[in-house]
Amino acid sequence: MSIIPFIPPKLPPKIDYTKLIQEIGLAHNNLGKLNGLLINIPNPELLTAPLLTKEAVLSSRIEGTQATIDDVFQYEAEEKISEIGEKEKDIREIINYRKAMAIAMEELPKKPIGENFIKKIHYYLMDSVRGQNKNRGHLRRAQVYIANKSRPIEEATYIPPPITELPSLLSNWERYINYDQEKDSLVQIGISHYQFEAIHPFMDGNGRIGRLLISLLLYQKKFLSYPLLYVSEYFEKNRNSYYDLLRTVTEKGDWERWIKFFLVALIEQSQKTQEKVLEINTLYNNLKEKIIAVNSVYATKLLDIIFINPIVSFVHIQKRLDAKSNQTIYNLLEKFIKIGILKEVSGKKRNRTFVFDQLLQILKNEE
Repeated sequence: MSIIPFIPPKLPPKIDYTKLIQEIGLAHNNLGKLNGLLINIPNPELLTAPLLTKEAVLSSRIEGTQATIDDVFQYEAEEKISEIGEKEKDIREIINYRKAMAIAMEELPKKPIGENFIKKIHYYLMDSVRGQNKNRGHLRRAQVYIANKSRPIEEATYIPPPITELPSLLSNWERYINYDQEKDSLVQIGISHYQFEAIHPFMDGNGRIGRLLISLLLYQKKFLSYPLLYVSEYFEKNRNSYYDLLRTVTEKGDWERWIKFFLVALIEQSQKTQEKVLEINTLYNNLKEKIIAVNSVYATKLLDIIFINPIVSFVHIQKRLDAKSNQTIYNLLEKFIKIGILKEVSGKKRNRTFVFDQLLQILKNEE
């Protein structure tokens, strides 16, 4: 393996669109169907929260974290504030992924996606986690390389460009993604993802930022009214192909195979997300009718709370429900248990934990 850093050619590349026509058409069609669904749903923010948590888990898993979606919701229900073991550190990374997406959504109306934008979301992504000492919120200031743990640079699978090249490469990448320099915008997003990973602008967190940017670009370019399509599930399931095809662009300049893989990821995830959106929305509407029997002004608010966090503690609910008394909350929880919406799982007398299993099963299906 050469130890010479790779400097990716400037964008745009030359693409043979004749090899991509079918996938481009299917990707546009499926994204259009998903967006039509989202536009007609009155409460898409309730869908965004649980699906983004699933994306955060899977995107982080590609980087080696082991925490599950249950672990994340349980951690938040207990409102832990310290990271003691490896699992807690994994969970913190996943929570930061969601926070970075929230910050990105706030920033998008103010500034285009570019160097300053990615530095800001990197700052939040790396807050109080393993890579926090690696120039959090700043471009890397040293040469890095990708290899198996503790292996020398001579055994690297990839050596990104030197730091002297970062300003011009990022400037070129920023111009490319913000202007119509490509015949098709989905192809443009696929190309920009490769280029971002090839530039590798940060000491750590590049993979997670790169995958997060896919959803944001689909939203910015108005394919979706909410950034609700997450491709990490497909990339994680096809992890070897994902890395091999990125490497094929680097080593052979074979853009078409990578872009076809990327478009298929969009097609499959569009279809799966449509199914999940319909399942979650149907569940919400069914339960909204069911809780009429509960006869409480707080019932809908509690339903919304458990759709955002399907594992909750009494303290978690108490902070968010704004009920008149603790007894009101106890009574409401007992009614939710009685009609089969929640299950008490902690076995404690105080600060009990409750699980909204129907939503968790939808999220974990095919995980």
